[in-house]
Amino acid sequence: MRDVTGRLMLLDTASLYFRAFFGVPESVRAPDGSPVNAVRGLLDFIDRLVKDHRPDHLVACMDADWRPQWRVELIPSYKAHRVAEERAQGPDEEEVPDTLSPQVPVIEAVLDAVGIARVGVAGYEADDVIGTFAARAGGPVDIVTGDRDLYQLVDDARGVRVLYPLKGVGTLQITDEATLREKYGVDGKGYADLALLRGDPSDGLPGVPGVGEKTAAKLLAQFGDLSGILAAVDDPRTKLTPTQRGRLDAARPYLAVAPKVVRVADDVPLPDVDTALPRAPRDPAAVESLAARWGLGGSLQRLLTTLSS
Repeated sequence: MRDVTGRLMLLDTASLYFRAFFGVPESVRAPDGSPVNAVRGLLDFIDRLVKDHRPDHLVACMDADWRPQWRVELIPSYKAHRVAEERAQGPDEEEVPDTLSPQVPVIEAVLDAVGIARVGVAGYEADDVIGTFAARAGGPVDIVTGDRDLYQLVDDARGVRVLYPLKGVGTLQITDEATLREKYGVDGKGYADLALLRGDPSDGLPGVPGVGEKTAAKLLAQFGDLSGILAAVDDPRTKLTPTQRGRLDAARPYLAVAPKVVRVADDVPLPDVDTALPRAPRDPAAVESLAARWGLGGSLQRLLTTLSS
């Protein structure tokens, strides 16, 4: 990773192209009839983000492994319900809509031709790539994602915030520590503990039975963090109800491994990439070819115009 001191924007790319796929009609097609709604939708998203937030650096972070084995070994249910096919070698295949899968290579080719840095690292999710870039950044960081798991990276002192799409990317929730305290009663560091206590069915995380979001927030407010909560379980003088004490004590095996699964890695071996916002296409011939082949028309041209300005 090269020195990054200006505003860095990190895209949770899969989260955004899934939103584009479901938000743009499938009737948006290439000249040969292939759906390109996710491709064009993502390009429109990036165009709007660059226009509105003017980053100096931009990285499209990718899932080289959407369900890393090291997480599965700790919690076997992790994302298990989203597996379309198990593979002996390499990542399992994720369940993805049939008409979205063929669009992903097109998205990758377009990003590469335009010159937007695209980074995925074997054995890690995009979240981990984002966490590592954010940890190493020397300036403010905007993380664009529809995944609330990344709220754990919010850090006012370092200028790290999450731009969470509420409707397309035209309406974004600017998530800082004040937002998290108002909605969840925790700051960025506390969000990971809240998430693992509460659990998340969409990620196959069981959580602590009987401990929902409000109870988790109250426990964290009372005892500080997960370590403080577990210390309170061992101290009969603390104000835990017998039911809470029993549930937390019974959940110790889960709570021993959940932090490593839930917390975003910040030590991913990132490649040396140029993250600077491109002002002109890296490969103009490829851009022209892709635009014609896939009928990307106005979406791609608008983005190129925005980047050049």
